[in-house]
Amino acid sequence: MPTQMVDLFTTGGNHIGVWLPKRVTPGVIPVAIGLEDKKAIVAEVNETATSALSLVIADARGVTVDGMTALRKDARDNQVTLRVVRNTLAKRAFEGTDFDCMGESLNGQLVFAFSMEEPGGAARVIKDFSGKNDKLVVKLVAFGGELLDPSEIKRLASLPTYEQALSMLMAVMKAPVEKLTRTINEVPGKLVRTVAAVRDSKQA
Repeated sequence: MPTQMVDLFTTGGNHIGVWLPKRVTPGVIPVAIGLEDKKAIVAEVNETATSALSLVIADARGVTVDGMTALRKDARDNQVTLRVVRNTLAKRAFEGTDFDCMGESLNGQLVFAFSMEEPGGAARVIKDFSGKNDKLVVKLVAFGGELLDPSEIKRLASLPTYEQALSMLMAVMKAPVEKLTRTINEVPGKLVRTVAAVRDSKQA
């Protein structure tokens, strides 16, 4: 029998169940949550959203427990914070953040992937996983305070990682230095050739 619970949300060291109106991932025991617990969840998600660089939201209906476990591991390995939380609480948590633009579009059994270190981190994790598991469907993408079309996940995922960006920057900085070095090295030779040309013209 499917439960009415998508997952267990952790706050303050305790596991708190999150109610959803539709059939969701089986195998999780339903637990009602009180007002104080809801406030704690909203505060925790708001803190995450305030620090996040981008957010990808996907519909996870049909993703197995093993699939969710694999997705969580991928997220951890890529410094992506994965959250499963009731949509009404997420909408409230997004207020005053770059992801307020997503609040009105939250619908269904959703997984929230926050990029905490690199703008394209969450997009890469969700894109790669959905490529192997078509039960995970991208619904919303936001970056820089703007709501993007879900298809933009490919472009967001293609953004360079920190290491790649650093390498690109070093290459850009290195190029003018090498050009300057070549110019300096070429000056004596050009000077000698110029002096020789002047000398030859006088002797002619």
